[in-house]
Amino acid sequence: MQHEQARTEAAAAPVVSTPKALNMAAAFLSFLMSVYLFFTGDHERGIFVGIWVPSILSLGTLLLGSESRE
Repeated sequence: MQHEQARTEAAAAPVVSTPKALNMAAAFLSFLMSVYLFFTGDHERGIFVGIWVPSILSLGTLLLGSESRE
């Protein structure tokens, strides 16, 4: 009985694909780098790197969007 419940719970857990996880990790690292640069006094570079975040997420959506249609 417990094994069946564990299987249904495991099946219900959301699964994130590796490319999607890499895309999110790249965006998050860019965000962290921009915050670091901004608060260490390099304001212009911090803002510049911060602009990368939506670009990385958009590129990931564009490239990974075709994956979900297959």
